[in-house]
Amino acid sequence: MKRKTNDSCTTCLYGRILENKVPDKKVLNRTLHREIDLLKKMFIDLGSLVEDRLHKACIAIESGDKELAEDIIRTDNVIDQMEVQIEEECLKVLALHQPVASDLRLIVAIIKINNELERIGDMAVGIARRVQVIQQEAASFAVDYTAMAVKVLGMIKMSLDALLTENADLARKIFLEDQEVDTLRNEAYQTVVKELNADTAGHAAALLNMYLLARHLERIGDRACNIAEEVIYLVEGDIVRNEEK
Repeated sequence: MKRKTNDSCTTCLYGRILENKVPDKKVLNRTLHREIDLLKKMFIDLGSLVEDRLHKACIAIESGDKELAEDIIRTDNVIDQMEVQIEEECLKVLALHQPVASDLRLIVAIIKINNELERIGDMAVGIARRVQVIQQEAASFAVDYTAMAVKVLGMIKMSLDALLTENADLARKIFLEDQEVDTLRNEAYQTVVKELNADTAGHAAALLNMYLLARHLERIGDRACNIAEEVIYLVEGDIVRNEEK
């Protein structure tokens, strides 16, 4: 009888220890969602910074402001650092909480879109470098990129809004905008080629960089489409890459 009593007490004690050491499922879920909220805030900050850099790059195209272009290039490392921090935070959440269903899809989407935003930041730097070359060449000819820049800026804003509101219909609208950006890129190509054929002042380098501006803007539009694809996956669970848009 005495042994049974001891066994019973030991079992109760072991149960109390387990109860104290194993966190309640509700507590774990609250912790997970607090960390996801923090992750969203970090991501919003990065998105805002990338939008700002892209906006400045578009102003530099129009104004030819070499100091603004230099500022874009000099501060690129800030975006790079934020991208790494967000990826590390995502991996920590995955390792500690092993999220499932919609939480898992959100983390995966953020990891992928995080990389897309960093690449957009790199392209803003590319635009700034093209502007510097064009200004050094002092070419009298210029391509008007206003419509293309406005379109691309709108696509990036739309893609981030679609993510934050988890709006797949808004994301799909970006694919239509991308077709217009491709058309504007082709028009810029034809304009630059025509000017190259007529160039007698030796401004080939400037003209080439003018076309590269169109190429950078077009690639940023493609990145917005990639973000839209991830939003659709997040909301609907469908992978739409390589489908007809």
